[in-house]
Amino acid sequence: MDAFIRVSNQSQGRDRLFRATQHACMLLRYLLESKAGKEDMVMKLRSLESSVSTGRKWFRLGNVVHAIQATEQSIQVTDLVPRLCLTLANLNRVVYYVCDTVLWVKSVGLTSGANREKWQMWATRHYYYFLLLSLLRDLYEILLQMKRVAHDREKRRESSRDPPGYSVVHEEAEWLQSFLLLLLRSLQQHPPLLLDTVKNLCDILIPLNQLGIYKSNLGIVGLGGLVSSLAGLITVVYPQLKLKTR
Repeated sequence: MDAFIRVSNQSQGRDRLFRATQHACMLLRYLLESKAGKEDMVMKLRSLESSVSTGRKWFRLGNVVHAIQATEQSIQVTDLVPRLCLTLANLNRVVYYVCDTVLWVKSVGLTSGANREKWQMWATRHYYYFLLLSLLRDLYEILLQMKRVAHDREKRRESSRDPPGYSVVHEEAEWLQSFLLLLLRSLQQHPPLLLDTVKNLCDILIPLNQLGIYKSNLGIVGLGGLVSSLAGLITVVYPQLKLKTR
């Protein structure tokens, strides 16, 4: 109950709850569309999905200010690579929220001059750039974490006097298996990095599909959005699991 109250008291938490509901409806709709006699349920899910999507737009109206603040903070990051990735990512997020606000103004009838298709394409493109740059930052952090884990393991092996020729990337297995094992252990030791990577990987399925770069069906997009939303909710409930900048 405390976790739910903590989530519902934050606009970001409410947006994550709405987003999880939206994509859960999308996934269920995909699973039920091919089944006979489920037409009414599919229509109800479609209606709920549309209502939740509209409600989420209200939560996002002030996000452009938060994105500007995040851009200012990312400029202060000491490490060059995360600083570049985060700053460019947040700038794209600012543009995305500006486009999203214009689309909201258009949807409520406050203006008739905006070209909805054009603004939607701009919003999707900048959202894609934001996620791509965020994933580049995640990749950089993963490589650093793998380097630390490999270094620690090498030191332990030297202290235990393993036989000559025993290396970090050769654990009685192929190189690829050793690499994947090192990757998994690195992510296991850094849960915030794992959550952020999973969230961004799932999120990027949406603009990839909308831009036609990689077409996915409704079920995959819905599942990806649901997993991403749940990962985001975890970081709201447990702030210590949010990936920090250095």
